[in-house]
Amino acid sequence: MKWAGRFEHYHAAAFRKDLISGLIVGIIAIPLGMAFAIAAGVKPEYGIYTTIVAGILISLLGGSKFQIGGPTGAFIPILFAIVNQYGYENLLIAGFLAGIMLVLMGVFKLGVLIKFIPRPVTIGFTAGIAVIIFSGQIANFLGLSGIEKHENFLPNMKEIVMHLGTTNIYSVVTALICLVVILLTPRFLPKVPGSLLGLLVSTIVAALFFQGEVATIGSSFGAIPSTLPQFHFPEITWERIEVMIRPAFIIAMLGGIESLLSAVVADGMTGSRHNSNRELIGQGIANMVTPLFGGIPATGAIARTATNIRNGAVSPMSGIIHGIVVLLVLILFAPYASGIPLASMAPILMLVAWNMSERKQFAHVLKTKTTDSLVLLITFVLTVFTNLTTAVEVGLILAVILFVKRMSDVMRVAKVLPDPDTKHEKMKSHMVTEGHDCPQFGIYAIEGPLFFGAASMFEQSIMDTIHKRPKVLLLRMGKVPFMDTTGEANLTSLVKDFQKHGGILLMSGVQPQPLEVLKKTGLYTLIGEEHLFEHTGDAIDYALFQLDQNKCLGCKHFAFRECTKLSYIEPKRSTS
Repeated sequence: MKWAGRFEHYHAAAFRKDLISGLIVGIIAIPLGMAFAIAAGVKPEYGIYTTIVAGILISLLGGSKFQIGGPTGAFIPILFAIVNQYGYENLLIAGFLAGIMLVLMGVFKLGVLIKFIPRPVTIGFTAGIAVIIFSGQIANFLGLSGIEKHENFLPNMKEIVMHLGTTNIYSVVTALICLVVILLTPRFLPKVPGSLLGLLVSTIVAALFFQGEVATIGSSFGAIPSTLPQFHFPEITWERIEVMIRPAFIIAMLGGIESLLSAVVADGMTGSRHNSNRELIGQGIANMVTPLFGGIPATGAIARTATNIRNGAVSPMSGIIHGIVVLLVLILFAPYASGIPLASMAPILMLVAWNMSERKQFAHVLKTKTTDSLVLLITFVLTVFTNLTTAVEVGLILAVILFVKRMSDVMRVAKVLPDPDTKHEKMKSHMVTEGHDCPQFGIYAIEGPLFFGAASMFEQSIMDTIHKRPKVLLLRMGKVPFMDTTGEANLTSLVKDFQKHGGILLMSGVQPQPLEVLKKTGLYTLIGEEHLFEHTGDAIDYALFQLDQNKCLGCKHFAFRECTKLSYIEPKRSTS
């Protein structure tokens, strides 16, 4: 099997490194898994199940040797919205459908396309998600009671403001202890996972001094079972598929983006190279299997993947070990997890939000004050104030529209003539003047992609010349890298109109892709193979022989060096 190739020449020393890194990442993943599940509006154990099942499958079947999969912060807003609107059972269906989509993306080799999603869109929705995660933990940090969770940002902020009077000082102290420990751990105990230590210290303090005063996982969600749930296939009906297909698509897109970004980060840290399509297939299978065990959607986790690499991982075995570690902790220590205060989880998620906010990149793009800044801001604002689905859709559409606009602005159509003062008499637009322009022969230099966004401008520019009815028209296509069917249709219209009035249309330097389009559509035959030239000089030589010599006589334009000879009128000889 292909995946077995990643374990070639595997030895005991490599296993020891994977064991250490898997153990460390597994310990880090436990509080994160529970925290992400709680923030997404489901029971904490579902985050644990996801970490185990998806974590093992993503490492085993994915396209990156170092990828650590599991629940992530990026999914929180979309998962919470699905649970809030459709319920937990439908969330499982959405996750299963998203898994199918990811597998299909990988099978049809669409992994590369996800990389083309504009950076301002990904930064915008990532920063927006960070704001939602951070703001969503304020209530737990302050220990507010009577809070009703809403799907949207503003109602949630209103709830917090309205219930500030219920602030629980014990919760605040617990949260602050956890936060301080997390911030100080890297400085004094760099080898110890800060989130786990903060969780343990704050939980012990709360249990010893604030017993019964702060909300815990047990008091809010019930005891965490110490076993995996039984295999259960969700009841999938056509009606449910129709309802959940759109949320599933957003889960699949978000999962694909984050997993491939994480794989790229891993490549940069290790010098390795991931297989993007295989990664999508692995992610897809994991997301199809995880809901069958009650788990929520999963993807590649950038922070955990980086931690995995920094701790010496050498193969996917570390990710498999990380899942097994979480399973063992679930079996052995699940009852103790019920006593973890929600206030202890809040700082962990707040720091996750801070780290994922991409604040530096956000500020960098804003400083450019370009259309990318607009796409970034709109995506960010829509993520925060509406929902992630709308934000991504609008952000992508806006990015495409602005891209088309930029590409159409790149298109240049200029009438040119040879400049005798340059080497090889290069074609220059400044040579064309009212008194220096061949009435019978027009040459146009086309620059930029000839596609739907620029096709009409191209046609209009050339039409001005056609109306003057020159004998020959030469289009220099050497700087047209791409042509779509709209560009071809406009070009066909131009060719037919010109030929209808007896004109000869020539082309020079046509690049491979436009040439292929011309051949497929039949325009190549319409123009005539003898009218397509590799070099402009050859096309000009051919064109000059097609001109009406009588009209050249006495012409004072002298557009070409041959014009001196062509326009010369022999003086009449005296008969006397």
